[in-house]
Amino acid sequence: MTDRAALHPNRSRRDAPGIAAVFRSGFRYTVIGFVVFISLAPVIWLVISSFQTNEEILSSALHLPKSPSLAGYRSAIEIADLHWKFVTSILVGSITTVLSVTIYAMAAYVLARTRFALRNPIFTVLVGSILIPVNTMVQPVYQVVRSLGLYDTRAALILVYTGFAMPVALFLLRSFMLHLPRALEESAYLEGAGFARTFFSIVLPLTKPALTSAAVLTFLASWHELLYALMLTSSEENRTLSLAMRYFVQSFTFDYSAMFAALVLYIVPSVTIYVILQDSITKGMVAGALKEYGSHRSSTRRYGAR
Repeated sequence: MTDRAALHPNRSRRDAPGIAAVFRSGFRYTVIGFVVFISLAPVIWLVISSFQTNEEILSSALHLPKSPSLAGYRSAIEIADLHWKFVTSILVGSITTVLSVTIYAMAAYVLARTRFALRNPIFTVLVGSILIPVNTMVQPVYQVVRSLGLYDTRAALILVYTGFAMPVALFLLRSFMLHLPRALEESAYLEGAGFARTFFSIVLPLTKPALTSAAVLTFLASWHELLYALMLTSSEENRTLSLAMRYFVQSFTFDYSAMFAALVLYIVPSVTIYVILQDSITKGMVAGALKEYGSHRSSTRRYGAR
């Protein structure tokens, strides 16, 4: 043993870091697995329970369905007209997303590239509106919608949701556009392209990650919004899916199969959109910050060299 230690004095040093790395890796994957489990287990249980009958859920909610049934989905659709509310939510969310991305992308480009007085204060005020609690604006928003004759219309929801999407969308898009290379825009101007053509042909394609992030966040916010959908609509044809979930929870507490099926129909679109577009969302959220960090480091090195 002594001779081996003398011949290989560094072996124990090499083994120790290897063992430590294994423990660190094991601990890391254990934590990640635990977080994934507690995040997915309720969703998986909800989906499985939606295919059980009410009697199976009440007898043992943790067992697999003996014979998977779609009775809960049929009851949810027939009782609460979920298919029409689903269409309303899709329509309101889609139009809100298109309007928000289009309007705030143009505003962000002007605020990022055009030099004019009070540019930064205007941007600060617009983005700072996110600090205003949504509940404090219920009464003025309701009065404005009433005075415009838009009460109990889908247009009212689209208008309100588009306004609420402004701070986040404007911040993401402007932050991304600030760090786009100006050389491409200058080349377009030299070729005779105007301001609008440069924006639609050059800037928008380059801003795709931020556009995706803003679009997904806007759609999800309008999809899950409840307070203003309740305040600004009264007829069933203009009410959204989030209100139907409230209706189920209050009126069908003991019909668990239908309630779970309705919840599955409610969460599937938002989860699907996020899973499909998660890479673009991440890129759009961090791209501006990373570019800003890179430019800050380069400027620090340049001044340090001086």
